[in-house]
Amino acid sequence: MPRLLLTIGDPNGIGPEIAVAAVAELGDRAPVVVGDRHVLEPYAEREGLSLRTAQPGAAAERGVCDLVDVGALAPGDLAVGQVTAPAGFATIAYVTAAVRLAMDGDYAGVVACPHSETAVHRARIAFAGYPPLIAELTGTPLKKVFLMLVGGGLRIAHVTLHERLAHSLARLTPELVTDAGLALHRALRDIGIADPRIGVFGINPHAGEDGLFGDDDRLITEPAVAALRERGVTAEGPTGADILLGGGRDHDAYLAMYHDQGHIPVKVLAGRTAAAVTIGAGAPFSSVGHGPAFDIAGRGSADPGAVLAALRLLAPDSSGGAR
Repeated sequence: MPRLLLTIGDPNGIGPEIAVAAVAELGDRAPVVVGDRHVLEPYAEREGLSLRTAQPGAAAERGVCDLVDVGALAPGDLAVGQVTAPAGFATIAYVTAAVRLAMDGDYAGVVACPHSETAVHRARIAFAGYPPLIAELTGTPLKKVFLMLVGGGLRIAHVTLHERLAHSLARLTPELVTDAGLALHRALRDIGIADPRIGVFGINPHAGEDGLFGDDDRLITEPAVAALRERGVTAEGPTGADILLGGGRDHDAYLAMYHDQGHIPVKVLAGRTAAAVTIGAGAPFSSVGHGPAFDIAGRGSADPGAVLAALRLLAPDSSGGAR
């Protein structure tokens, strides 16, 4: 089976450390790491791993960390624990290299360790999270690519993501909600759920309460749910998010209208073990749901649980767990 690729995220954060820890944990099911050799060397030595140049099709071996050496960060620019522009540039270079390798067909998909949006923006790279970047790299229209957050027994896809809330709400249309629902339906089918049940959150409290709290749901989410049903998707709603999540959570996944509506319940239940999956782009891509933790970077105390969970999302037969 083709192996997964694991990018190290921001080289100044905990990404390199948890990437190497995940390789040590998974042994002969380990992914191929994408980063810079000089960044990974001290962490590999700490874990008792030898670094080996990755070859497509080569099997994983215990005690070995297969590496795609991107050469994106000069050794003199490594500044563990600090937010820097060179690290932001390298973060995007690692993901770009990994996605292109996955698109060539030699690898099964990509998982990314935590990044720093501040560092990426300091590098003067336009970045609003991974879905837009993956859309660009795969040539997929941005409006067809979405993020699904997974953790705590929940799968929640988001129609809109990292933007001012007023802009997010203004962008909502029946067509955009429908496209997100279709992408979620396909993603659930891809992981083996034959007939997924999707709960659709309303925009307003109580999904508008028959117009009492506005007509946004009547104009946007109700037509979208009807369109999804016409396409054969088992979609239910729109219903207030609190009611759907508090009513037994008997759906396979949920569709949130904006960032916090979906992120808060997953983060409350899963904490730092949440994982994010970019859906709709064709190239399987997952990332951890936490940040680069600059304050503990390089200290050997970072928990690889989230990256292991993200790897399992794309390769469910992977063994291993958080330390």
